[in-house]
This record gives sequence, structure tokens and C-alpha cells, in this order.
Amino acid sequence: MKMPIAIAAALLFAPAAQAGMEDQGVASLSADLASGRTSSEKAVRAYLKRIAAMDRTGPRINSIITINPDAVAQARVLDAERRAGKLRGPLHGVPILLKDNIEAAGMPTTAGSLALARNDAGRDSPVAAALKAKGAIILGKTNLSEWANFRSERSMSGWSAVGGLTRNPYALDRTTCGSSSGSGAAVAAGFAPAAIGSETNGSIICPSSMMGLVGLKPTIGLIPRTHIVPISHSQDTAGPMARSVHDVAILFSALIASDPGDPTTANAMAHAGDYAAALDPKKIRGMRIGVLRGGAQPDLLARYEAALAVLKTLGATLVEVKKPAMEGMSDASYDVLKYEFKADVNAYLASTRPDQVATRTLADLIAFDSAQADKEMPLFGQEIFAMAQAKAGLDDPAYKAAREKSLRLAGREGIDAMLADNRVDLLVTISYGPAWPSDTVWGDQYEGPGGSTGPAAIAGYPHLTVPMGLARGLPVGLSFIAGAYAEQRLLDAGYAYEQAAGLKLRPDFRATVDEGAALEGAR
Repeated sequence: MKMPIAIAAALLFAPAAQAGMEDQGVASLSADLASGRTSSEKAVRAYLKRIAAMDRTGPRINSIITINPDAVAQARVLDAERRAGKLRGPLHGVPILLKDNIEAAGMPTTAGSLALARNDAGRDSPVAAALKAKGAIILGKTNLSEWANFRSERSMSGWSAVGGLTRNPYALDRTTCGSSSGSGAAVAAGFAPAAIGSETNGSIICPSSMMGLVGLKPTIGLIPRTHIVPISHSQDTAGPMARSVHDVAILFSALIASDPGDPTTANAMAHAGDYAAALDPKKIRGMRIGVLRGGAQPDLLARYEAALAVLKTLGATLVEVKKPAMEGMSDASYDVLKYEFKADVNAYLASTRPDQVATRTLADLIAFDSAQADKEMPLFGQEIFAMAQAKAGLDDPAYKAAREKSLRLAGREGIDAMLADNRVDLLVTISYGPAWPSDTVWGDQYEGPGGSTGPAAIAGYPHLTVPMGLARGLPVGLSFIAGAYAEQRLLDAGYAYEQAAGLKLRPDFRATVDEGAALEGAR
């Protein structure tokens, strides 16, 4: 059952918090747990105290919807296992946050919608089960752009009817992007060492880039999607968000699984392994890296040039690559998403408990939102829902044609062609520009370089973003992209860049970056 965050924290946290928990990563906290410098119970209590002080009070990040009421008890069990010599790996006793479209028993899974406010079927998604099996503590569920940002074309990233607006810890008036908004903001704010987000197109990469994190969107078919509120079975995947490439590799390794409920994962275990232990920054030497250009914001371009210089210093050969036109790819993919959302969300709703979720179809959701418009639609509507509802089934020739076109343009004629024609091992580009202001009137403003996420998302290929510094005080990310199952190559390159660049980004929770003497003029 959901417990309000402030009450849960008041009941659970100790009088004194562990110092410096906001700077802990997965590996560093694991090392402290192994050495006895702290315990899982102390770590959980410290994070709960920080959440209570900063999420719904203080700077009011609004990143977390639900706290796990059993988190402290689970930490005690894992501490006892450690004392008994039973260790489950580097995640043993480490608190992790889950995006609130990923089911975990004992907490509602809302997707940010009031229609799912009581949705706790008492089951773990394979993602949650894998984390628990490896000894991780699911600390709570994070806010997100409602329905993973697939309800309105004028949506405001980071807002949901359940959680309100998640704020960017680097500038509270700037977007967190989405839809894994709360996962990114919570890790950036130091509420947990890492979080799990999900992506259909950009929902891990964009918030990670805009909040100074490492984020990995894996190859489709490596991480099961069962019991995750869906958009698209062609493009959806969960993935890790953390402060370092090493931490992301630890989490990614833990999440790979085959699941009968998700046929795309039938061969996942052929790609399982310890990606963190295999990290080798020396492998970047001799790599041929394709460079994609774009954008005009001077500070952003300066950061990109500096990042490219680091890669060159590390021994990579940089090759200028021209991006294919890919005309019609995005429109075809958008059409695919609408078809698949109708089919997939209807299947998901049918799997929930009727006593908890009265909306059993997309048509029911549309009616629910209309009846609750003052709460569900105060900022934007549900025109994407309406367009999806109007679609036919997945046997429609128009759906099949759109899927074939988008997949071909993104994959064979897109990323595959860029890699092969230029004889490069991977591609690099700017992930996104700096975070734009949160705007309740116009919604999201995807300006500047962006769109780096589309081809990899549509083709189902891996995409890694790593911080490359600040542009006008706001984080920006460097993207590494390659073909299917190239995660180790991306992680090696990202790790080499991260270690050489030596960036340590930390938010200062300022109210805005839009202030200062330079804006006041010379009067």
C-alpha cells in the first residue's frame, strides 16, 4: 500500500544521516558496505532523510511518487545476509529507484495517471525481480511524464496528475525532459545511487543528458518488458540511469534476462555477462568513431568539440559522417507507436485487477480523463490517446507498412549504413541541447540539436549518453550509438571518455539560470 513520502520518511529515518550519501554511486556504496563503513539500513535511512528534506519540501524536486514502506526492513535482512557471508553481488544492499511504470509488489504502479492510482497487482516485473534477486533494495517509485509522454502533442515533460511537476536540480525552472523525469532528477539530487528508467524514444537519454547523468538505452530484447506499462512492443525498453558508466554497466548486467512473457527476450541470455568487469578504456585506441554534426548554440558546440578532442587524444580515429535523410522515418514510427499503444495498453489494462483499475481499455482511459479533466488535463489534453484509439488492429496493412518503413530507414539505411559506409565502429553526436524552461503554456520546446535518439530507438539499437559538461550552467551529454548488442563497445568508449574528461557534475538547486548582471543591461 502506498505510504505518503513525508510520513514514511518520518517513521523510518534515523536522527543522523550518513554524510555524503548524495555523492555515492553504486560501486562506491557497495565498497562502503563491503568494508563495514556503513550498512544498508543506514544508507536507506540516510536517503529517506534526504528525500524528506528536499523532494516535497526544500527545493521541492517532486521526483518520487511512492516510498517503499518495507525498505528499512529489507535493508536489515540484507545486512544480516552480509554478516552471514551470503552476498548476492555488487548490488547487495544498494537502494535503487524504479520509474513508476515498472511494477514492483507492494507499491502502486501509476504511470502518473489517476486511473492507475490503486494499481498494485502484488507482482514484480522481471526488472524488479532481477534487482531483488541481486540484493538491491527498491527504495521507491519515481515520477514520470504521465503515460510516458504519450498522451498529448503539447505535453509538459516531467508532469503527471499523480506526482505533479518534477524539477531539474540544476535549475528548478528548467525541464527534466522525459519521460524518465523523476528517475533522472532523483539520482541527480542524490536521493539514490541509481534508478531504472524506460525509453520508447529518448526517455532515458534526454533526462540523463539534461541532468548530468549516464544513461543507457539497451538493445531491444535484452531486458524484459513484462509488467511495465507499455507504449510500444517495438521500441520500449527499461534501462539504467546513474552517475558513472561503471555503475550503469553494473545495473545493465543485472537486468538482462529471458522471460516467457516477452518473446523478444528469447535469446537475451546469449548476451548476458559482467559488463562492468569487462570495461576496458584501452579499447578506444584504434576505434574508428563516426562524428555526426548539428546545432548552433556556441557553448554547446564548444563542449562537443572539447569532447571530440578527448576522444582523439585517447587514440580514436574520428571520421566525419553525413547523416542520411531518413525522410518519413519519424512520421512512420509515430504511426507505429499509435497502433501499438492501443493494442499494448489494452493488453496491459486487461492484466490488472478490476477491483483496483476500473479503466479496462484505452477507450475507458479517454472517458476517465474527460470526466476528471480538472485533475488529469489542467495543462494539456489527450489527442494522442484519441488518435491511437482510432487506429485499427496490428493486422492492418498500413501498420505493417509503417513498421517496415521506419525500421528500414532507421536501421539498414540509417545506422547500419552509416557504420558500414564509413567503416566506423560507432557513432558519436550531441545527445540534446541544454534543458529548456518548463512551460505550462506551450509545453515542451525541443529546440537545438536533438533527434539523436530517434534512429537507435526505432531500430532497437543501443544508445549511451555520458556527461560532457555544462552549457550556460546546464548539463549536456555526449551520445555513443552502434548496432544491435554493441553495448560493451559503447560502454568501453564511454568509460574511456568519462575517465579522461574527469568531469564531476553536481547540481546546486538554483532557482533559475536566467538571472545575473548580464541580463540587466548597462543602465
